[in-house]
Amino acid sequence: MPKTLNPLQMVADRWQPSARFVHRAALACVVMAVIIVVTGGAVRLTQSGLGCPTWPTCTEDSLTPTPEMGVNGIIEFTNRMLTYVLCAVVGVAIVAARACAPRRRPLTRLGWTQFWLIASNGIIGGITVLTGLNPYIVAAHFLAATALLTVAVVMWHRSGEGDDEPRDLVAGPVRQLSWVLVVASALLIVVGTVVTGSGRHAGDAKKDVHRIPLDWREVTQLHVDFVYIVIGLTVALWFVLRAVKAPAVPRRRVVELFVVLMLQGVIGYVQYFNDSPEFVVGVHMFGSCLVWIAVLRVFLSLRERGEAAAVPAPSGEHEAVAGGQPVAASSR
Repeated sequence: MPKTLNPLQMVADRWQPSARFVHRAALACVVMAVIIVVTGGAVRLTQSGLGCPTWPTCTEDSLTPTPEMGVNGIIEFTNRMLTYVLCAVVGVAIVAARACAPRRRPLTRLGWTQFWLIASNGIIGGITVLTGLNPYIVAAHFLAATALLTVAVVMWHRSGEGDDEPRDLVAGPVRQLSWVLVVASALLIVVGTVVTGSGRHAGDAKKDVHRIPLDWREVTQLHVDFVYIVIGLTVALWFVLRAVKAPAVPRRRVVELFVVLMLQGVIGYVQYFNDSPEFVVGVHMFGSCLVWIAVLRVFLSLRERGEAAAVPAPSGEHEAVAGGQPVAASSR
């Protein structure tokens, strides 16, 4: 029987990327996921949420923005086009994960998960426009982007380690404390979307956009309460890791998280006491991505799966790279 044509297998037969390349491709997915969140925030903060008033086209008669739509149409359409850039970056990561030797199916699955999250969030983004920036759909749009960022970070982390069964580096109660930190941080992000949905930046100045019927200042106070909870859990985890003599990497990750939280807290207070200026709100959204990445890195650092396998050089004339370190190839 003839073999089934598989484009990814055809690429793998001709190209075996190094572990370093796969790791960098996964990191590029993380970077693009953050960019999508920040640019999506820029659309809202520049009142360009309905710059393209319909979807999937920009207007009823045009795929692209028309001159009459001005800068708002350009901003909204540019954000849509960045989705294709994100798809391309994730596509490279999928192909690299599939083509590397030995084959790493978990990385491939994480890559495809990102692809389907991008596709589903594109649909949610379309519904956001068609519903006139319904705040609940806007919140779902942001949370789906956060889910994408989560998978991207996991793939980035997994690309730098092996595929052995996970081995805990700390005792069970410490892992449970890290789970509490993750849950509290996730709730912090969710409450932040409620602040956005009830706050002053509705996303479009030309239309009366529906808002979540809550006092945004009271919701902001709840958001701040969760900030204190996350900071407290971070400090507690640091002391616990020192007490149990945990490896250096998890303790360093906790310190990194604490620093990011402090910087994000400063930005948040500047935002609140200056009536939420657009630029500061945008920086705060970027900071929220960094906080979530730091939380995930803390959680993932508490277990290990061994080192990534070496990638053989296909011709014997080049170096393979495993885990960021060169591996000598045989010479002829």
